[in-house]
Amino acid sequence: MKIGIIGGSGVYNPDMLEKAEEVRVETPYGMVRPLVGKAEGHEVVFLPRHGAEHSVPPHRINYQANIWGLRVLGVEAIIATGAVGSMNPEMGLGDCVFVDQFIDFTKNRRQTFFDGGENGVAHVDFTEPYCPALRKALTAAAAELVAHPGAEFGFHEKGVYVCTEGPRFETPAEIKAYALLGGDVVGMTSFPEVALAREAGICYATIAMVTNLAAGMAGEKLTHEEVLEVMAKNTSTIWALLHKTLQKIEGAHTAETCTCREAARYFEKVFEHIFGENQ
Repeated sequence: MKIGIIGGSGVYNPDMLEKAEEVRVETPYGMVRPLVGKAEGHEVVFLPRHGAEHSVPPHRINYQANIWGLRVLGVEAIIATGAVGSMNPEMGLGDCVFVDQFIDFTKNRRQTFFDGGENGVAHVDFTEPYCPALRKALTAAAAELVAHPGAEFGFHEKGVYVCTEGPRFETPAEIKAYALLGGDVVGMTSFPEVALAREAGICYATIAMVTNLAAGMAGEKLTHEEVLEVMAKNTSTIWALLHKTLQKIEGAHTAETCTCREAARYFEKVFEHIFGENQ
């Protein structure tokens, strides 16, 4: 299975890859330049979401080009990483949350390949927006890692991700509202990434790393520098989790546990037009 890894804040350098080479992929939405290499017996395509130097803010990320490019390269499953703030007292600093649902509060993002016209119109099922098979592999990998002496992180098998527009942090009033709606963590990047992956028939899951308590939860001001500092301290955990997940992904990924690709089968003719010769 060809795996895509989308690196979020602080996850820029894929030292896990063997013989990594940069490739350029032209898409109708612009060029993407991921690294392609090998890890744990898989061909892995690594794409830093914010650019190698974290130069692209969340609301300016070219999500359509990123997912299109991974689809063209034959990626079948994506594991994304991202920093989040916690609205749930049970989800502490350094914890990994394998979110299973999202609530979208973005405002100005292009969130679909199906804009009508020649691309047609499609309504994709999102009952399970994050691939249950990938989440199962992540959970199994995390359980194995935390069982080792010295492990310093916790994990949560599910959680609700509230996606905001950014780039500003949220207000305490917004956080209270999101928590009342059932949100567990808040971030700025999971949507429309997860939606576009589903439209393209790619399995998708995310490792949401808690880097801070959300606004008003700790009574302190938030800074991006603090988020990056916490993420840097936990980068080794992210890479260890990715390695272990790649070891387990084949066994967890079966027709019984994953229907992500079926979501796209109803729209094969539309995909044929969208992806053309790259199908």
